[in-house]
Amino acid sequence: MLRSLAFSALLCVPTIAFAQTPRPIPAPLAIEARVDEAMKTTSAKGLAIAVIDDGKVAYVHSYGVRNAAGDPLQTDTVMYGASLTKTVFAYATVKLVDQGKINLDTPIADDLDKPLVEYDTNAIYPDKYGPYKDLASDPRWKLITPRMALTHSTGFANFWWLEPDEKLHIHYDPGTRYAYSGEGLILLQFAIEQGSKAKGLGVDVGDLTDDIFKELGMTRTSLIWRDGFRPNLADGFNDKGEAVEHDERSKVRAAGSMDTTIDDLSKFAAALVRGDGLSAASRAEIVRPQLHIGTKTQFPPFANELPVDQQRKDLYAGLGVVVFDGPQGHGFFKGGHDDQTANTLVCIEASKRCVLILSNDVRSEAAFADLVRFILGDTGVPYDWEYGDHAGKS
Repeated sequence: MLRSLAFSALLCVPTIAFAQTPRPIPAPLAIEARVDEAMKTTSAKGLAIAVIDDGKVAYVHSYGVRNAAGDPLQTDTVMYGASLTKTVFAYATVKLVDQGKINLDTPIADDLDKPLVEYDTNAIYPDKYGPYKDLASDPRWKLITPRMALTHSTGFANFWWLEPDEKLHIHYDPGTRYAYSGEGLILLQFAIEQGSKAKGLGVDVGDLTDDIFKELGMTRTSLIWRDGFRPNLADGFNDKGEAVEHDERSKVRAAGSMDTTIDDLSKFAAALVRGDGLSAASRAEIVRPQLHIGTKTQFPPFANELPVDQQRKDLYAGLGVVVFDGPQGHGFFKGGHDDQTANTLVCIEASKRCVLILSNDVRSEAAFADLVRFILGDTGVPYDWEYGDHAGKS
């Protein structure tokens, strides 16, 4: 549903010398025409889009269908958030930092009541956490910090079960390079949920994020399945256009279990770009360039880094996001993807503008670069790094 037709054309002071004054956001009818064209080109069945301008939700609309029956995708239809969950989790973690319950640079091991490798995670909660006993012969687990987890520099593979021997391994010294790892965020989730109650930990991450969602008025968002989602729920469509039923996730997983709507998540995106709910210092940490990224593409995670003169100099891990500098100044972005889901969030700091796209059809991903450029102008968002040869052309 269209929520607002009012778009501001405010002049913004650039954050860096070369930042351009952003042009006005296109009119709603122009956005709708561009999205319709993108859906025809990609054959995507459903897509929802939100625009944040000057830190305010300016436009929210949904297109297409939510399932094989042809029921319309609406702005309050529950969709899979995929790895945008990671950004929400980073925000929740930084709130714990503000509360003095966790320190980004204190080893996770220090927040536990016993050594990490002594926990029988399968007995605590089957298939929720990693098999940390696998690390018994590698003492580098003692070095891993929350910052490393949120910057994808723990040294873990994306998930332990993707390893050839289905065991958890540390592939490089923690903190030394970027390699995308949901497993690292699951370790941080473990520390928050199983950590020392004396330090204010031992709290469920789902409860932490529910508090955030409540504060922001996000009534149809959760990191765990709710039966109330079912009446207005999006199934997915794979690269062949085949419908795939929505996965009703039965456990909170910080790496990617969020269900949400475009209405709801646009509120989070606006709050994030404004810095609501966080100290100025903690908000700055999220978007600060923390660890340089030197690979050509994001996947595979352990690809060799490019020669230094071929690396993109402005590409860094932030906390739960990737940050970059482009023609409009400093920005950050995060994607979310599985075989039937494609999501993206791109924000520019100076103008507090964002584009958020949730799609229940993975084929729509090919149009994301063009749609973001059409709405925000040239931002420099590194889609060629995120998607590699599959990056959309604009």
